[in-house]
Amino acid sequence: MVLVRGIGVGIVTCAKLGFLTGIVAALSYFAAALSGSSAELEHLEARFEIFGFAGFHVLTNRTTVQEHNDHYDITTDLDTRGLASVFVDLTSHFEVYGKLARDALLPEAYRADVRRNGEKHHYGLDYTGDGGVSNVSTPPFSGRPLLVSAERMRGTFDQLTAYFLVEHQLAQRGNCRALFPVFDGSGLYNLHFTDLGRETLSSDSYQNFAGPTQVCEVVREDALIDRNKNEDTYRRGKIWYASLIRGDRVVPVRMEFETKFGVVRGYLAELRAHGIDLHLMEE
Repeated sequence: MVLVRGIGVGIVTCAKLGFLTGIVAALSYFAAALSGSSAELEHLEARFEIFGFAGFHVLTNRTTVQEHNDHYDITTDLDTRGLASVFVDLTSHFEVYGKLARDALLPEAYRADVRRNGEKHHYGLDYTGDGGVSNVSTPPFSGRPLLVSAERMRGTFDQLTAYFLVEHQLAQRGNCRALFPVFDGSGLYNLHFTDLGRETLSSDSYQNFAGPTQVCEVVREDALIDRNKNEDTYRRGKIWYASLIRGDRVVPVRMEFETKFGVVRGYLAELRAHGIDLHLMEE
């Protein structure tokens, strides 16, 4: 599944390091796409494989979603793969839990642990339920922490819940038009979502899924970013969603993100939920 054309260019690009950590921010939310409200315990697992420039396999994303009554719990783990791990040793763990209210999703706590070439970052956010947010992130070992006032954090979401809301809206209303303010401990930004219509995908050398999808675009507008990390992230992306599991829910089957160093693509590789056991791509 991994293409080898342009191998020299791919190695040089991976050596720049910045885009891989940026992809973590771009991909960590895909756990949200696998959720939906339920009165019973639901457990879903998914794996996404991420490919960079010249077709290099760069990241694996593993996601678990659990829901019970009025609560949700999402966890995502990412780590580098293939030649990318030679240049960047990157592992990340993201999680959020919160309440499923009738007309709202209310995060209660968000945590993220990112280790990049031995350097560790821990981000933490606690939510009061009335719009208030407390930043309980651990200060970095080097550089200065990102300082954001309580007023500017108020009313923001973590990135996992923001995408959860988009998926919920897409499933219920058939569109993903939305604007969400996000603070994830390392940056304050807006996420703009718009509809791009429907598209039928065909299988290719990467994508084993074929069928109708709904396409959404996301644009990230930065307001305040931690420059100490010297990391690039996505500015614009596209996500293809499909109905693969029972109920009024959709799952991302393909994604593309524009970064400073080029386009990065991700594909649904494995999905287990509600008696469904799909294997679309080998590890």
